[in-house]
Amino acid sequence: MQLSREEVRHIAQLARLSLTDEEEALYQEQLSAILEHFEQLQALNTKDIPPTATALPVRNVMREDEVEQAHEREDLLANAPDEEDGCFKVPAVLD
Repeated sequence: MQLSREEVRHIAQLARLSLTDEEEALYQEQLSAILEHFEQLQALNTKDIPPTATALPVRNVMREDEVEQAHEREDLLANAPDEEDGCFKVPAVLD
């Protein structure tokens, strides 16, 4: 499917893009090539292919939770730039 320059300008306007004449020519060629590829895909017979959500098998990749020893408060606060009453002290963000 060959797009016209007017169609490219319309698409650019919808996308709020300002294109030069050279860009219009480039995008006319590129977008037309993309649409031609979609036309080839539309020609494929997919009648016997069931719809799928993904081409890859669905599997859980999460690991099991493991209980670990908690860190000591002093170790955690050792790298804090400032602390007060056993808590991180940071500059106020809001008044």
